[in-house]
Amino acid sequence: MRRDLRARLDAFLGTPIGEVLDGASRTDPEEAVLALFHEVAGDVPAYRQFLAMHGVAPAEVREIADFKRLPLLNRDNYLGRFPLAERCRGGTLAGLEIIAMSSGSTGEPTPWPRGLVDELEIAARFEQVFFDNFEADRRSTLAVVCFPLGTWIGGMYTASCCRHLAAKGYSLVTVTPGNQKPEIYRVVTSLAAGFEQVVLLGYPPFLKDVIDGGEAAGIDWHKLRLGLVLAGEVVSEEWRALMRERAGLRRPLHDVVSLYGTADAGVLGNETPLASAIRGALARDPDAARALFGEARLPTLVQYDPRSRYFETHERTLLFSGDNGVPLVRYHISDQGGVIGYEDMLDFCRARGLDPVAEVAAQGERGVHALPFAYVFGRSHFAVSFYGANIFPEMVAIGLEQPAVSDHVTGKFVMEVVADADQGRELRIAVELAEGVRAPAGLRERVAEAIQASLLRLCSEFAAYAPSARQLPRVTLLAARDPAYFPVGVKHRYSR
Repeated sequence: MRRDLRARLDAFLGTPIGEVLDGASRTDPEEAVLALFHEVAGDVPAYRQFLAMHGVAPAEVREIADFKRLPLLNRDNYLGRFPLAERCRGGTLAGLEIIAMSSGSTGEPTPWPRGLVDELEIAARFEQVFFDNFEADRRSTLAVVCFPLGTWIGGMYTASCCRHLAAKGYSLVTVTPGNQKPEIYRVVTSLAAGFEQVVLLGYPPFLKDVIDGGEAAGIDWHKLRLGLVLAGEVVSEEWRALMRERAGLRRPLHDVVSLYGTADAGVLGNETPLASAIRGALARDPDAARALFGEARLPTLVQYDPRSRYFETHERTLLFSGDNGVPLVRYHISDQGGVIGYEDMLDFCRARGLDPVAEVAAQGERGVHALPFAYVFGRSHFAVSFYGANIFPEMVAIGLEQPAVSDHVTGKFVMEVVADADQGRELRIAVELAEGVRAPAGLRERVAEAIQASLLRLCSEFAAYAPSARQLPRVTLLAARDPAYFPVGVKHRYSR
């Protein structure tokens, strides 16, 4: 069996999540990541070649300071350079039972194989959520997977992890309607009455659409004990408050949970009741948020097990190391964010008169673990996230290069995802008109349709995740050198 599967499976099934998390706080993560490095350097042909190309002798990497000098991996220098099998242990896909696909900036799919061992690692993150936030060991729980199903990472991986928790003894039954609202309403209507609580798992804007349409489908969310598990993008505290009001959610620190995940390695960290208490306090104190994060806007704030995913920062972006079907060492995912130690975070809170530990304790005995924090603003390389799909500038640019519109525009644009007054999501794109051009009738519509066609062709996530009614972007045509969007003399940014 691959990578001591039987022992790992026995450990997962037999070890309470509290013991797992307590062990994380007592174990030296630096020793663990050094051990991972040497395993990968010995077992993965592509990584051996990568190190040799950079003049690195694995035997000379003995201390964490040596590790931190290792070259970074990314999609261009590693994933795009070496064949898939060579990026796996032993240079083979043997023992890896399933492959998920993700699209990069060019739309070229990237395969991410995994086996049961890899799923058990991520199932621990789901277990932490279902134990601490929803007490699914005590309450019969219907988990409704609202992520898209198919080759993408979210739906199938989530369903697998929920099944592993049921095998461990949680009172958890999983149903998989995917991102089909009529099917979600059908299963909730048919099944919810047989469970003490219902947990919807999906991308935030889609779950909002589900909640908002529930009344018309005959569902009274307020009569259900409901919880939400989110992934894919940062949400505001105002969004959370709106969802609590509309869905009748009852426990402010527990009932809405954000996951920080990626196709590259599954769930990297999860929001905890403690993280939720801290984030809520910072939402009321922008100066404190700016002092902690460097910006007044709020990122997603999660805690993570450093033995499972070892985080570092590089120029205010995150990199991590972790074992997967494709093991990754110092992988630069380009998410803007940082890491904060557990005691450092509590010291920061105490200095501002905050006691988030006591706030969590007032709502129950679960949800406080001495784990480090990671915060994530989003992608640093100008992508925006829309219904969980990463939209890259290259995808939009191709739409502007089509014959029907290219003569009228410069090719410059700014894309942003905007929340309306009802906390809905809209993809807006400001496009610069060519010098001296006045937009002819119908140009705005042709630009929007060309961009939509490009996104549907190049980004499978956009086609699968974004509801069809919201796939057509709202385009604004602006004169050349518009000072707000296309100022002269500064480097152009394609996203906000």
